[in-house]
Amino acid sequence: MDFESFSNLAHEKFETIPQEFLAGVDGLTVRVEALPHPTLSTVFTLGQCLTEAYPSDWIGPETLRSVVVLYYGSFRALAQDDPDFDWEEQLWETLTHELRHHLESLANEEALEGVDYAMEEALYRAEGLEFDPLYYRSGLEVGPGVFQVEYDFFIEQAWTSEEFEKTEALEFSWHGEGWSVPRPERLGDIHYVWIHGLDVGPGSLQLVLLQKRRFKERLGRWRGDHTPELLESDLEVIP
Repeated sequence: MDFESFSNLAHEKFETIPQEFLAGVDGLTVRVEALPHPTLSTVFTLGQCLTEAYPSDWIGPETLRSVVVLYYGSFRALAQDDPDFDWEEQLWETLTHELRHHLESLANEEALEGVDYAMEEALYRAEGLEFDPLYYRSGLEVGPGVFQVEYDFFIEQAWTSEEFEKTEALEFSWHGEGWSVPRPERLGDIHYVWIHGLDVGPGSLQLVLLQKRRFKERLGRWRGDHTPELLESDLEVIP
């Protein structure tokens, strides 16, 4: 898709959005250049919501103004490496994502900012770079101790070393059913367990095992320069 066609399509999609979702939005800008990630060479920013706040005692469309920006070059860069790239679907998803940023700013909420942070940390993890080991907590908490980051789900469990050594299997619930996987050999400080054998759609399901420690031991580690022992395992569910 060339730039002119992309720009026309973007503005057509923008015009279909109900006005109540555009309060405080000054318009859509489509730029020809790409916006690459500063450290990940295969990642590009598709869009941004550029927001400016004006001094006031309250937040509303009159004091919080935004412009949505789409980067044609970023779409083109991703499309070159993906023969199944759906320009229209990705354009609409990006457009609505950026508008949600504006609406959350109006409501003084930061949920989507947390999701964006978690997704970026997930990319660092996938690239083998340093990442926040508890990044998934910045995603959406869809249940007690259950978090979603885009299509991936994380079920958090806390264990003492003694509890972990005594158990033979890790039990968890998924879509109302009970499941289990064999216990990994080691607990570590933070242990990601990739669960295989269940239908989780296009994403993944991971147990996150956190080691519980006595207060004095935790305090000693906080005061030192201890690097958490981070482990990963791949396990099949027990039939």
